[in-house]
Amino acid sequence: MFTAPDPGLFRLRISLRAVLGIGLAVTVCETAGLSLPASITGGLAALLALFTVADPTVRGQAVTTALLPVVGLPVLALATALHGVPAARNTTWLAVVFAGVYARRFGPRGHALGVFAFMTFFIAQFLHPVPDRLPELCAAVALSLAATSAVRFGMWCVERRTPLPAAPAPLDGRGLARPATRQACQATAACAFAMIAGQMLSHERWYWAVGTVWWIFVNTASRGETLVRGFRRLLGTVTGIVAGLLTAVPLHGASAPTAALLAVCVFGIFYTAAPSYSWMMFFVTVMAGLLYGLLGVLRPGLLGLRLAQTGVGALGAALAVALVLPITTHTVTDQWVRRALHAVHGCTAAAARRLAGDAEADPAARAAELEALLGRVRMAVAPLVHPLNPLRARKARAREVLALLDECARQARGLVAVTADPDASHDARLTAACRRVEVAVEALLGVVPERALTLRTGVPGHHPGAEQALSHLHGLERALVALAAPLRHSSPARA
Repeated sequence: MFTAPDPGLFRLRISLRAVLGIGLAVTVCETAGLSLPASITGGLAALLALFTVADPTVRGQAVTTALLPVVGLPVLALATALHGVPAARNTTWLAVVFAGVYARRFGPRGHALGVFAFMTFFIAQFLHPVPDRLPELCAAVALSLAATSAVRFGMWCVERRTPLPAAPAPLDGRGLARPATRQACQATAACAFAMIAGQMLSHERWYWAVGTVWWIFVNTASRGETLVRGFRRLLGTVTGIVAGLLTAVPLHGASAPTAALLAVCVFGIFYTAAPSYSWMMFFVTVMAGLLYGLLGVLRPGLLGLRLAQTGVGALGAALAVALVLPITTHTVTDQWVRRALHAVHGCTAAAARRLAGDAEADPAARAAELEALLGRVRMAVAPLVHPLNPLRARKARAREVLALLDECARQARGLVAVTADPDASHDARLTAACRRVEVAVEALLGVVPERALTLRTGVPGHHPGAEQALSHLHGLERALVALAAPLRHSSPARA
């Protein structure tokens, strides 16, 4: 959590903004005279808005934020109206689950809207609202989104200084071949199991099992990823319950210390979300305990029930990914590795054009794309490199592939830095080096979508820029050639 890299202190600034935005949202709700449940609803809506909206541009974030109440408020109204009709409520929530997961095929905006729709239904189960309270809850959501927008786009617009990298496009396909479609079916089946089993454990807190299923499926794309995420959620929940027993229970809902600890939890959720799902779940569990303390219903047995419901949800997710249209680690990892290799080639091609004098070529953008794709490769192979994986040979090959792809990214970053030099030479040796990289990528993929433009014919020289570019191109070639063996011999792309 503390040693993970944070270039430009981006995670730190995002986390501080979250504390400020959510704190302002709750303050606005309290100032408006709304009830405690409404203020909690507003705070959770603010957290979701700041956590899930991840469009790469500020304009895109503004559009997605404006759409959140359009999607969320009707779902909240429906959940409130159906709260006393279990059959209709459960069926409707399963429909929301399917639509929310399927919407991920539309990128960051679909993901954010799907999460917000699900969580507004979840909040209705958490607070047990009556229809008479619906206008107050809607007002809390609207006020909170306005407050967080003021912080996000006005007072503390982190992305204006450091734009978010564009997230990789979701894996494609048609019909049941599309991962989003398969995951929608899996998540719906898992949530149905969680509803039934969760209600057998508790008629009041059964929705925890459904929430566990939902968040296990977020940002996963294969059977292995989902299982690893379920294990990490259980780990974070267990440690969070222990911390809740030591902090939330003794407080007995005292306002000032609870508010301070909630701020710490919000910071922890945002700061640890990227490097550690287990730590994030630790802070989420502690926060849930603190909120129940504010509502006056917290007791040690309640935290134990949360652990049991989390186990039910994790079991439901495991059964679903194993039995319902399973998406193997091989299928997903193979596609992400291939896309990463295409990005290596694209970066090299753009650098070649830039060195040839094409001012519009942008190798930096392709290098950023490669970094984002490598993040997805790491997620895809996480089950193979997990400490509990008993297949040592496969684990070793997965680590070798990751190391070589990291080396490709390092050399690509160096190549981008060289091409930024306007005096970089059009050395004839660069042409041959670029073509060797292209051949190495073709040997791995079979075909590449575009060929690097030939550099202008020149003579070998000793310009520092040319020498550095050659060094990085040779490094890329060596890494790509070395990748052939693990990818061919039952690599993570074949696992």
